[in-house]
Amino acid sequence: QVQLVESGGGSVQAGGSMRLSCAASLFPYSSYAMGWFRQAPGKEREGVAVLLSDGRTNYAESVKGRFTVSRDNAKNTLYLQMNSLKSEDTAMYYCAARGPPLSTPLSSNQWFASWWYGYWGQGTQVTVSS
Repeated sequence: QVQLVESGGGSVQAGGSMRLSCAASLFPYSSYAMGWFRQAPGKEREGVAVLLSDGRTNYAESVKGRFTVSRDNAKNTLYLQMNSLKSEDTAMYYCAARGPPLSTPLSSNQWFASWWYGYWGQGTQVTVSS
């Protein structure tokens, strides 16, 4: 059974840093496109960062220069390093995955499209206080 388990969330003051992790029971993990999404209360889920199996990345404009997505294929784990956190980063953060054979977006609008990802974690809460 496929599982994505996020961890690392919590509370932090504005300007601080936090690293999220997503442990995945996917095989072969290295062939999966992995993404981070978030959803704030009363708002729609939005894509934050995506990391493809070939190493390409994409970030939402709101987090560029502050967030970094990475993966450790040996540990089947995805990370999201978040620096210079702002109160508007407060949200539930979700890990998502899309497996082969079509694990490369065919168009730009697929990178952050929730429907494109087939597997989701339960989420981890990030709260940034100002």
